[in-house]
Amino acid sequence: MLGNAHFYNRTIRKIVVAFGSMFNDILLTRYSKDGLTAYEITKVPLSYGAKEKYLVRLQSDPNLTKSIATTVPRMSFDLVGMSYDTTRKQQTTLQNFGFSSGSFKTQYAPVPYNFDFSLSIYVRNTEDGTQILEQILPFFTPDFTVTIDFINEMDQKYDMPVILNSVSSEVDYEGDFMNTRLILWNLTFTAKAYIWPPVSTTGKLITSANANIYTDSTNLDAQKVFVNMATGFGVFTTGEDVVVTKRGVTGKVLYFSNTADGTLVLTDLNKKLQANDKVTGIYSNSTFSISTVSQSETKAVAIVITPKPPNANGNSVYGFEETFTEWPDTLI
Repeated sequence: MLGNAHFYNRTIRKIVVAFGSMFNDILLTRYSKDGLTAYEITKVPLSYGAKEKYLVRLQSDPNLTKSIATTVPRMSFDLVGMSYDTTRKQQTTLQNFGFSSGSFKTQYAPVPYNFDFSLSIYVRNTEDGTQILEQILPFFTPDFTVTIDFINEMDQKYDMPVILNSVSSEVDYEGDFMNTRLILWNLTFTAKAYIWPPVSTTGKLITSANANIYTDSTNLDAQKVFVNMATGFGVFTTGEDVVVTKRGVTGKVLYFSNTADGTLVLTDLNKKLQANDKVTGIYSNSTFSISTVSQSETKAVAIVITPKPPNANGNSVYGFEETFTEWPDTLI
C-alpha cells in the first residue's frame, strides 16, 4: 500500500495477547461454612469472544445434561473498538533506530491508538463474582501498565497503560425464575498503545570514523617531497639535520622511505623546498635531489575513532578509542 512493500508487525495481535495475559491466572477458592477452611481451588478459564456469543455457548445444551453451575465460573474478553489518539501524536519525521542481523534498522514513530476492550465474568454465586473482582480491581488505579516488546528487530520495549473505565453487573436466568441464575460482571478497559510502520534497513555497522582538519601548508615548517633515488646515494636517518646549500635551507628528517617512491618528510624548515633542490644529510652524508613536491592538501590533525572492543556490535555496551595524529606526522 502507498508504494510500500508488504509488512506485518503483529501489533494488534500483541496488544490483544497482552491484555488477555493480565487475567489468565485468576484463581477461585471455595471455603467451608465457617469461611476459614479452603477446600477447593479452581483456575478461572479465560477465552476470547464476544459476550453475547459466549452466553449462547454457555446456555446451549442439546442433551439437557449440563447446568450453569457446571460451566461457570468463566471469563471472556473481546476487542470492541479502536480510535486514533490525537493527544499522544508525535512528530511525523521522528525515527527509532535499532541493530540486528549485522545491520542498522530504522522505523518512523508509531501511530497512537486507543484500544477498547470488554471483559465479562460469568459466575453462579455472588460470592464467586466478588472474589474474582477483588483480584482485578486493586491493580487499576485507574490504570495498570503492561510492558510489551512490540518490534523485536528494534529491541525496544514500550509501556502500555490499560485504564479501567467501568464495572457493571447483570443477572441472567435459564428458563423461569425457579431455575439456576447466571450472574455477569462486565468491565470495560482502554489500552493506550501504538501501531508501528514498516522497518527499514539502513546499512552495515560503522566500525570507525575518520575526521581530518586541513590547513594552509604555505605557513608551516614541514613538507613532504619525493627524491630521485637513481641520482642520489645513502639513507637519511630519522632526526638528522639536513641542508640545501645552494639556497640556504635547513631542516630535520622526520621520515624517509628508501624505496622506489623516495618519500621524504622534513620538519623544522626555515624555507620551503623546491623541485631540483639538492638535500644533504649532516650525519649520514646522504644526498638526493628533489624530483617533485607534494601539492596535496595538508592535514593539520587526523582523528580516528573506533569502538572498544573492536568487535562490539550495535547492541553491545562499549566505549570508544580515539587516535590523534597531528602535524607534521600527518605527512607520513
